[in-house]
Amino acid sequence: MRQWPVGAGCVAAGMALAQPVLASGGEENGSTLGMSLPLWSILPFLGILLSIAVFPLVRPRFWHRHYPQVSAAWALILAVPFLLVYRAEAWHAILHTYLLEYFPFIILLWSLFTVAGGVVVRGTISGTPRANLVLLFIGTAIASWTGTTGASMLLIHPLLRGLENRRHKAHTVIFFIFLVSNIGGSLTPLGDPPLFLGFLNGVPFFWTLHLLPHMLLLVGLLLLIYYVLDRRYFAMERRDRVPSAEVEPLRLAGLRNLPLLLAIVGSVLMSGMLRLDDVVIGGIHVPGQNLLRDALLVTIGLISLRITPHELRAANRFSWEPIREVAFLFAGIFMTIIPALNILQAGEEGGLRFLIRAVQEPMEYFWITGGLSAFLDNAPTYLTFLNTALGKFYPGVETHEAVHRLIADRVAILAAISAGAVFLGAMTYIGNAPNFMVRSIAEERGIAMPSFAGFLVRWSIPILVPCLLVVSWVFFL
Repeated sequence: MRQWPVGAGCVAAGMALAQPVLASGGEENGSTLGMSLPLWSILPFLGILLSIAVFPLVRPRFWHRHYPQVSAAWALILAVPFLLVYRAEAWHAILHTYLLEYFPFIILLWSLFTVAGGVVVRGTISGTPRANLVLLFIGTAIASWTGTTGASMLLIHPLLRGLENRRHKAHTVIFFIFLVSNIGGSLTPLGDPPLFLGFLNGVPFFWTLHLLPHMLLLVGLLLLIYYVLDRRYFAMERRDRVPSAEVEPLRLAGLRNLPLLLAIVGSVLMSGMLRLDDVVIGGIHVPGQNLLRDALLVTIGLISLRITPHELRAANRFSWEPIREVAFLFAGIFMTIIPALNILQAGEEGGLRFLIRAVQEPMEYFWITGGLSAFLDNAPTYLTFLNTALGKFYPGVETHEAVHRLIADRVAILAAISAGAVFLGAMTYIGNAPNFMVRSIAEERGIAMPSFAGFLVRWSIPILVPCLLVVSWVFFL
């Protein structure tokens, strides 16, 4: 099964559309289909990524008016020949993707977006380097327990309020994506979808705390870089700043939404623990607990809309445009990514066999798992390389037992797969679900965020990658 972390990740494994691939038979069908799909079938996926990267730069007005049509066009470019050639197999793969992955993904994001949008931090938020650093630290600290999407949706509004009187803003949002929307979710299965999948496949719930040293080193490096950078920008802006006439103490409004956020976490966690009868929709077996979870999430969102005064959402400058943009663009991404993920799941029998065969040492597991997670879906990528390691070292051994042997004998490999899938989700806007959502909310508030390529070339590669190299050298060499 493929999930977008809320990370992807998201509350409760971020995107925890979290049930094992085998729960619906998706892995077996995906592997069979992936064996026959040519590698060039991923071209529509590359096309939609290029559209997201290029159109906002060269044709911004066209893009903002017509991005739903662009997304639909790429989806159709893939879907029509896919259905004509593979017929029932293709229909099954498409229906499986939307019923088990896309709709739960959007429902979870919508509920988090709705509920968190009703929590308002009132009072004076200074937006100074020290205040921003504290907010980034708090978000990173809670992301493993609320999920990366939950932490992102809860804290992005106060962060942006603090930046209102700042001239340089985009860099703070970018580091927020790095830290709160991704890296902070690495300590529990609730933090990001790959870790939740690992938990469902036998990794002990608290084993992921073994990633604490990795996370602390990476977070420490990034926070240091951010603080130096933000102090420099702040010093440049200081001459233009007008001191506030009155400083108001901080206080929270909309507190009745906080229990609803906990209810979202509980609903997603429940869907990973409870086992109900499947419901067959169009030949796809949808686990009953998933339908129950989605119904609860919709209900929670509607309750939030009902009990939250309009003025609180207005104070957060709440708008439906960010969730609308994510819904349309990811509808196309989920369609066009089907060939890439099926080929990946085919392992050594698919067109990406050269990557599967390349992984031998922890360093290779870290970078290959992470590199694919940055552009594909980190949940199936994690599962693919976990199964690759289990099959390589413990062929024929039952999954849960093999996982425990891997922890006992080759724990660095599991740590490399886990850290790679979570940390490198921060590399691109599509590496984890909250990344794109945070960007959309920031742009809705008038912040000029970098393009898809700009985020990767100007920020991820020169700042995040060197920090990741340090982490991989210290822990996986």
